[in-house]
Amino acid sequence: MNHELYIARRMTLNGERRKGSPSLTVALVGIVLAVVVMILSIAIVMGFKGEISGKIMHLDAHLRVSNAALGIDENYATVNGREVREAIAENGDFAPKAESISLIADKSAILKTDEDFMGIIMRGVDEGYDWRYLKSKMVEGSEPVVSDTASANQIAISRTVADRLQLHAGDKVLTYFIDDKIKVRNLTISGIFETDLEAFDNAYIVGGIGIVQGVNGWHGDKGTQVAVNMKDTRDLEADAYDLYALLAENTVKRESKNLFVVTTTQQNNLPFFAWLQMLDMNVVIILTLMMIVAAFTLISAMLMIVLERIRIIGNFKAMGASNGSIRRIFIYLTGKLILKALIIGNIIGIGLALLQKYCHIVRLDPTAYYMPYVPIHLSIPALVMLNVGIIIVSYLTLLGASHIISTIKPTATMRFE
Repeated sequence: MNHELYIARRMTLNGERRKGSPSLTVALVGIVLAVVVMILSIAIVMGFKGEISGKIMHLDAHLRVSNAALGIDENYATVNGREVREAIAENGDFAPKAESISLIADKSAILKTDEDFMGIIMRGVDEGYDWRYLKSKMVEGSEPVVSDTASANQIAISRTVADRLQLHAGDKVLTYFIDDKIKVRNLTISGIFETDLEAFDNAYIVGGIGIVQGVNGWHGDKGTQVAVNMKDTRDLEADAYDLYALLAENTVKRESKNLFVVTTTQQNNLPFFAWLQMLDMNVVIILTLMMIVAAFTLISAMLMIVLERIRIIGNFKAMGASNGSIRRIFIYLTGKLILKALIIGNIIGIGLALLQKYCHIVRLDPTAYYMPYVPIHLSIPALVMLNVGIIIVSYLTLLGASHIISTIKPTATMRFE
């Protein structure tokens, strides 16, 4: 057995004291708090990123296919949904990766009741639209029945819109579409959803694509975009490039005049993802500060342990022990403090994270944070990496602090009775 490790295991942190040293207790508490803060910081930020990016990925297409002229003329810059579907279906490499394909038509409108009115965007979707997320967020009623015919007049609205206009599931609401002339549709509210994503809840109502196509005078294949959701979202940039290439190839083969643009969820929602990247920087700052706090706490603990055993160090040197050997003994000894702090810190940090994850104790304002409570995501790889990082930083810190042992002379220890 390593004799330095054997000696360290036989020694106690408290030395000859029956009660624990106050300075070592403070050091233990400081390291534990640093570990708890780091665990909660990582869990909360990963929770925020997962929840918000998940909302966006469910409410917006993973890949959006639109006409290059979109924004120039609403009635001209349309996408032929059948053409896009056929191009994807004919490509044996891309087709298996696509989970769902939906033709979507967006159009500005005004909802009006006897007491109030509100400007919104009517999102018309076809039967290929993935309703799973919105269905899980329904707080009243159910998702609308959609089709590519104008006779399908059901819509789903958000809780925000419903509260402002005092509407409920089953009510009818006049919807005004304004082009060169005003067109009115009397639509039935089939359900009310609440996603807590203000940018969606305040702006969109969702119904059958036939409503928008009927207002614009479009045939069943026309829309403003084609939403393509992928089974695997880890490399949407590459998927977007592949889809653009196959659509361009199909355009040349068909001698079509359409020029498509393919964008990803991240590109279409830059403000949200830029904010999430800023959260990463906040975590780096917090982890750095906590590591510095833990390092200074360890240095103080090492100094106290050395000072309380200065006579033992003198005896070791008098018996011929080298400075390196003595330093290793005290590094192992202080390592007991680090191990104890890590165990306690992990138990408290993970315990608090699980408590918040399942009980939602800390609440938030959904209008500011896009969710009603602090989200938590515990990642085992992240926790392992954090603990390994703490151990490495602690070892390097102790390696530097233990140099004080080299300055102690055996003759000087006689004064410490």
